[in-house]
Amino acid sequence: MSEAPGQAYLPNAAMLAAQGGYPALRPRDAATLLLLRRDQGKVQVLSGRRSGSHKFMPGVYVFPGGRRDPTDSRIVVSGTLAEAIARKLAYKSGPRMTQARMRALAVAAIRETYEEAGIAIGLPHGKLEAALPFTPNLSPLRLVGRAITPPGRSRRFDTRFFALFADEVNVDLTGLRPSAELDALEWVNVDEIGDLKMPGITLAILADIGAMLKISPELTVDLPVPFYYMRSGKFIREEI
Repeated sequence: MSEAPGQAYLPNAAMLAAQGGYPALRPRDAATLLLLRRDQGKVQVLSGRRSGSHKFMPGVYVFPGGRRDPTDSRIVVSGTLAEAIARKLAYKSGPRMTQARMRALAVAAIRETYEEAGIAIGLPHGKLEAALPFTPNLSPLRLVGRAITPPGRSRRFDTRFFALFADEVNVDLTGLRPSAELDALEWVNVDEIGDLKMPGITLAILADIGAMLKISPELTVDLPVPFYYMRSGKFIREEI
């Protein structure tokens, strides 16, 4: 079987094991969003440089995202996640993966994109005391990947990678701005992985997205998506 595009960018498993040594930690839920822009026949994805003050992965380019907060499940949303996405989110996630937790993961990806890059995915509501100044719209989201931080790390996350096309929901890109979390923002051509400093798993997901777009330019929700994790010192890639 030929190697999937993303596997070429995975970090060296033996080196990761040698650099480990932290106590076994349960991965925490996290979510990230690949905001896609179609421009002159190319698809670009928004990436941001993590502030150099961060203890975790400073100075590298990533997609907007972060941990799922307890309050994410209580934020009012519009739209629903497609059934195919719910099935993928439930895969090997145990009985605690409820509909509310799935919705909270999607909200986390949208909320972090707003906090880190200034982009609102949803309609403004005018409620002054709400957690967000807009109602997150879940309906355009696709699930395009999942990755669990290898054991032995000082921080571990079980990250779900969502994606959407900006032109499908009339996202106002004029609001795009750096933040304390991401101090520089760049649009990266998906099929031309450049010289930006990115973690291996970020490059792997980006390469996988490029392959998926060749199969389905609209990223239909029923496409198989990669799931990366380590077992017995080796990287495993499943399709879910």
